[in-house]
Amino acid sequence: MKILHGALTVALLAAGVIGTTPLTPKQVADDIKVEELHNVLWHLNKIAGDNGGNRAFGLPGFNASMDFVLERAVKRFGEQMDTFVQPFTHLFQTTREISLTGPDGKKVDVVTLMYNTATPLPNGVTAPLTDTPVDDARGSACFEDQWKGIDATGKIALIKRGSCAISDKLKLAKQHGALAAVLYHQTSGNISGATLGADNIGKIVPVGVVHLEDGQGWSKRLASGENLQVTLLVDSVAEERPSWNIISETKEGDPNNVVMLGAHLDSVQPGPGVNDDGSGTAALLEIMGSFKKYKGFKNKVRFAWWGAEESGLIGSLYYTSQLSEAEADKIRFYFNYDMIGSAQPQFAVYADNDAHKVGGAILFDYLESNGVKPFYGKFGSSSDYVGFLQLGIPSSGLFTGAGEPFDVCYHQPCDDINNIDWHAIEVNAKGAGYAAAQFALSLDGVPPRNKTTANPKNRREMLRSFDEWSSTAKVVEKQHSCGESGSSVV
Repeated sequence: MKILHGALTVALLAAGVIGTTPLTPKQVADDIKVEELHNVLWHLNKIAGDNGGNRAFGLPGFNASMDFVLERAVKRFGEQMDTFVQPFTHLFQTTREISLTGPDGKKVDVVTLMYNTATPLPNGVTAPLTDTPVDDARGSACFEDQWKGIDATGKIALIKRGSCAISDKLKLAKQHGALAAVLYHQTSGNISGATLGADNIGKIVPVGVVHLEDGQGWSKRLASGENLQVTLLVDSVAEERPSWNIISETKEGDPNNVVMLGAHLDSVQPGPGVNDDGSGTAALLEIMGSFKKYKGFKNKVRFAWWGAEESGLIGSLYYTSQLSEAEADKIRFYFNYDMIGSAQPQFAVYADNDAHKVGGAILFDYLESNGVKPFYGKFGSSSDYVGFLQLGIPSSGLFTGAGEPFDVCYHQPCDDINNIDWHAIEVNAKGAGYAAAQFALSLDGVPPRNKTTANPKNRREMLRSFDEWSSTAKVVEKQHSCGESGSSVV
């Protein structure tokens, strides 16, 4: 990365002059322009295009995205902001190549899954197909009794997708001697991706996912007595790779009273992530650009761009796991901005209780007064607010929806510069700036963090929690079932 020169553990600080105009929430909201949001997203879209189509953890597009954010935070806003980079590592996985040659010797459309197992290289696995019974009620090949009488040794298991976790099917296939599996989708149309989960590495057979019609056709031919042979090639890699969080905060303000705003900087591997979460990234940059003009911050405002969110909220969970009790106490409120420009937006404001609504109400009222219809939605476990909720820190944020009908390009290559509702991202970014400025001026009514929740109570337990999430974090809210677009941990 150009800016970092390898010195990722050293704070990137710049001294200088604070703005001279008194801060007001209205001025910050008025400063945020859709043209400037578009400019940021254009750059992120170009970064993805120049780096294999994505900005994913462990790949060059994420590093280039970091350089882009740091250029603004350090070079453009450094007189008003203190910025540092927090390193961490996580298990990276990618499929470099997948192919399936069908029983007639022709290539078949096939999709990989994240954390797929590699086949022997360079030729893959060539073996006869063996069918497994279809059970749409319980799930096909999901339970030991469904494998009774199936001789899968040295063969490739043909399995219908759906109802239970894919990893359960693939573990049973391995236990019954299969060399690999071909999973056929349970509905017609596009094949959706999925994440098998890092905890399944070494426990499952290699797999390729094909269209429903291909799988049903082969199943009928097997039932008629044909001997069908296929070749599956999966060239995948799994290894520890570095990633980073970018943390930047106002020089002015009480360091014991911090308002924090977060968005994740990485995309999924299949696409550029312009809405997910270029939209939140752009909002934070434009709010920071507004703040540099003003003085009068009674409380510090801290911005965070999280790494490896799409791998299981890894960056934000690492950050919260490293906070001492005293440091956690200083974070008075956390706002999360993830997917705030969906093409067919809803306007959800996160809040589970009255403490959350102290900040959520500012967002809600701003949106309502600017012509949209917000609603309060409950937190799930799908974005970077999780670590802050675990620490009992009051939190809120905005979300415009994932998957159909809100964002049909969710986790897809088409999540590009054309996958944004510009009014939604503008009004949400303005609302986010308004709320941040209001809390920068006063935290009246914000309760201290809730230390009576069932949260880790010391540093060691927080680190254990982070380690567990690193390998087994499951996303709910931003993911969909196996039959829908997007990916799910399965």
